[in-house]
Amino acid sequence: MKLLPITLMIVLSSSLLNALVFTPVLSKILIKRKEVIKKPDNKKILIRVAIMLVPMSIFYVLHKLTPANLLASIIIALLLYTFILFDLSKWFQEKFLVWLEDIYKKFIKFSLTGKNPVILLLGVILLLFATTGFYFGVRKPRLTLFPNNQPKDINIYIDLPVGSSLNYTDSVVRMIVKDIDKQLEPYRDIIESELVNVGSGVHKERQPNVGKNYNKGQVTINFVDFQYRHGVQTSDVLANLSEYFKNRYPGITVTIEKNKMGPPTGKPVQLELKGDDFDKLIAYSDSIITIIENAQIPGIEHLGLDIETNNPELIITVDKDKAGRFGLTTGQIASALRTSIYGTEASKYKTGDDEIPIMIRYSKIYRNNLNTVLNQNISFRNKRGKLVTVPVAAVTTVKMNNSFDAIKHIDTKRTITISSNVIEGYNANEINKLIKSELVNFKLPEGYSIDFAGEQEDMKKSRNFLSLAMMIAITLIMVILVTQFNSIIKPLIILASVLLSTIGVFGGLATFDMDFVMMMTGIGIISLAGVVVNNAIVLIDYIDYLKLQRKQELGIEEDENLPISEAIVCIEEAGRTRLRPVLLTAITTILGLITLAIGLNMNFATLYSQLDPQMYVGGDSVAFWGPMSWTVIFGLSFATFMTLIVVPAMYLIGNRLKLLLTDRKKLDI
Repeated sequence: MKLLPITLMIVLSSSLLNALVFTPVLSKILIKRKEVIKKPDNKKILIRVAIMLVPMSIFYVLHKLTPANLLASIIIALLLYTFILFDLSKWFQEKFLVWLEDIYKKFIKFSLTGKNPVILLLGVILLLFATTGFYFGVRKPRLTLFPNNQPKDINIYIDLPVGSSLNYTDSVVRMIVKDIDKQLEPYRDIIESELVNVGSGVHKERQPNVGKNYNKGQVTINFVDFQYRHGVQTSDVLANLSEYFKNRYPGITVTIEKNKMGPPTGKPVQLELKGDDFDKLIAYSDSIITIIENAQIPGIEHLGLDIETNNPELIITVDKDKAGRFGLTTGQIASALRTSIYGTEASKYKTGDDEIPIMIRYSKIYRNNLNTVLNQNISFRNKRGKLVTVPVAAVTTVKMNNSFDAIKHIDTKRTITISSNVIEGYNANEINKLIKSELVNFKLPEGYSIDFAGEQEDMKKSRNFLSLAMMIAITLIMVILVTQFNSIIKPLIILASVLLSTIGVFGGLATFDMDFVMMMTGIGIISLAGVVVNNAIVLIDYIDYLKLQRKQELGIEEDENLPISEAIVCIEEAGRTRLRPVLLTAITTILGLITLAIGLNMNFATLYSQLDPQMYVGGDSVAFWGPMSWTVIFGLSFATFMTLIVVPAMYLIGNRLKLLLTDRKKLDI
């Protein structure tokens, strides 16, 4: 996620350089000193259009569609500007904005009269508590770490008992694939491909591919791109498959996952049980799974452990006394067993620059037979030089056992992890709350603990990170503003405007019943703070500038206070003057973000080469960028009103408090 703020810093730095250096130069060169912008000369425009029609026609005749369509778009833009957009822009500047300024002037004059500033500020504060309470208390949004996307592909993992042969696993996977195909029959139009893998190469998303995994299978379903799905939700396909395969095959675990957005995270439901005695950990984990399953919490796909507790094991113990009487060593016995099963390199076959090892071992029919392996003879010469032959079974004992495939540690503590995916349509945060309530009476002895990890831990870390980032940003903004304004009240007004702008965020999310996506919504709020601070600074700085001018006109010293009536006039004038830049900033930002929020897609290459824009709304990226875009749109919509009305009211309240403490004579209104 660091790429996003880095990009913003680079863009804003470039924008600052452009505003301070290049824009004044270009304005000097290009902008003419004329108060009234003349309407384009229709005759000249039509001549230019006629000239461009010639090469455009030639390109069309030669079937060079791209340059021809580019010229056509330029011609259309010229004609639209000349006959429609110019008049529309004149009306917007000279009629609409003037009318809006008049209305705003009356509104701000009313808001700055008498006790209205205090009433307005208190009303906005109450609105902040009301919208926040309504969103989190009434709407009760789903809290997610990253957006819940429409999957581009689905992975179905099939786990058989450890020790299952590859042929048996293959036969079971083929049977399950037939059931999968039946469930996918209504969705054949949106399925691009289906890949089945058994044994080697089976691994979960974002996990390393290790081992043969003869007892595992994987089915990957790839969907066509969003624009070709005809409105079908791939999340519905995922939900149907999850419900169908839940506990359908006894002894076989079927796990269904989708491609995730954002960086790697743990499972949605993940509990870490820590302690010293591994056998007790297994017993406690079984008890926890039983409690959760008996609670019948909806949305849990399949609770399982991160270890295999029934890993079959063949323990061959060497009787050292017997082996010593025959003159055998443990190494000789181990070497014989390894050679029979895995083989020993006897020589190498060289072909060109490659050397291929030649391995000697028992054929498959013998090495898979335990009696044959144990009854093999070890031939060697004893210390007297006599050739001796001893069967392996004569100096060893065999024991079948079930063991763990691994013992994992976290913070030096032995740990077993209980985890599960969440069925599509359910919220992991709500499920974890229900699990916590079920385990509240489950007591563990001293030295043992249970923690919620995985996605819940990542969500907590993200929340702490965003909170810290917001606090650091506010602190830096505060330091810069105090240095700039040489005041504490004005920076507090600006920061208060940032806090109050969240009214628009929570109000918009509550109105449209949207989820609170912790990472993207949090980034959106931080981005919104930058725009709100900028608008508030522009307004307050201009108020100070007008007050300074007014002091010079009245012959008042620069460090003296201006009468409150004169200050109100300056505030009204500053608001009216800054109305246009603040509105234009909000309008351009909102219009630019709406395309990202709704996912407006257009292929300009095919538009100009084939006259086919391939336009559609939505897409896989909307789920990721949409929450951040809507956060800024909702917040900025309200923040514009707040900057133009509430900030002047807070400024006037601050000014009155200052005069009340220092110069009451100038409280003349």
